[in-house]
Amino acid sequence: MANENKRDYYEVLGVAKDASDADIKRAYRKLAAQYHPDVNHDPGAEDKFKEINEANEVLSDPEKRKRYDQFGFAGVDPSFNAGAGGSPFGGGSPFGGGFGDFGDLGDLFGSFFGGGGGRSARRSNPNAPVRGEDISASVDLTFEEAVFGTEKEVGASRIENCDQCHGTGAAAGNSAETCLRCHGTGTVRTQQNFMGMVMQSDSVCPDCHGSGKVIKNPCPRCKGKGKVRRAFKTRVHFPAGIDDGQTLRVRGEGCDGFNNGGRGDLLVTVRVRKHPILTRQGQDLYCEMPITFAQAALGAEVEVPTIDGKVRYSIAEGTQTGTTFRLRGKGVPYVNDTKKRGDQFVTVVVETPTRLTREQKELLRQFDQSAEESNQPKKKRFFDFFKK
Repeated sequence: MANENKRDYYEVLGVAKDASDADIKRAYRKLAAQYHPDVNHDPGAEDKFKEINEANEVLSDPEKRKRYDQFGFAGVDPSFNAGAGGSPFGGGSPFGGGFGDFGDLGDLFGSFFGGGGGRSARRSNPNAPVRGEDISASVDLTFEEAVFGTEKEVGASRIENCDQCHGTGAAAGNSAETCLRCHGTGTVRTQQNFMGMVMQSDSVCPDCHGSGKVIKNPCPRCKGKGKVRRAFKTRVHFPAGIDDGQTLRVRGEGCDGFNNGGRGDLLVTVRVRKHPILTRQGQDLYCEMPITFAQAALGAEVEVPTIDGKVRYSIAEGTQTGTTFRLRGKGVPYVNDTKKRGDQFVTVVVETPTRLTREQKELLRQFDQSAEESNQPKKKRFFDFFKK
């Protein structure tokens, strides 16, 4: 890719020039997973993947990034005014042969299809077992389902071993062969001369892409990848007391791993629908309950709605708006101890009557005129303040 046709590396990764190392790594992993030729078969995906890795190789290295920011492509191009292939800025080429030295390609590929493994493990033994990637899903629960627990069927998609080649990537009657270029190591070593010194660098083998194996007759179903994406459904138990935003881990329901590395997990995030009356804070429930003026003044036996149904409660005489009472054990069960539950807190709101008849208005006026200061202590204290 000639320098005049290159895109700015920051533009390639979609990050600002002052992006942090974490921002660059996050952007790289997202784009590389999207355009990796083993999962993206669109025309041009492989070239895009090379471009992404080239940009990451420079921007993820503090020294190379510094040279790039100062000199542009010339600062990291080994062929720029370098005589016999060396770099005028010191060090060898930032890129190896073929796809280039992708740095953490082994980590990325393992993470995309199956986490774990690690860079050193992939390089030292490309055929070591690699655990499958975790996958995510979400599910909606009603308020009651979250409180009391439920079981639901959850759908997602995952990378599985191809059912025709059983994960080998080779067509029936064939098998993968050891890569002749890297001799099964997954890496190749290149040498460059610089000012009389021989500099060596390791890069991912361009023939086997780091796997150490070459498939001459690929499986027609998976096109030699050994993996296919498939939708599936599984029954998931949601324990009593689970809350909105919490995530359950379902073991062994993620992607298939590499080289018998085992499956990853399914992570299910819960979304709980709102209740029309009750709200939740931790294991406690809260609600407001309207009562009449007469019930507040005279006291009354009322029915209070709870998640278990209605319960009876005695409102004391002279109860004021904003008074809160507790119903013990009427809250949400604890996930790890369902015998223990939170409480429900009920706040009383005295409702002012509306659309009164003429007779009702007259009765209220008579009541108001008959009321004494001792009947309304808050009102008395309020006006006594201004008198003083």
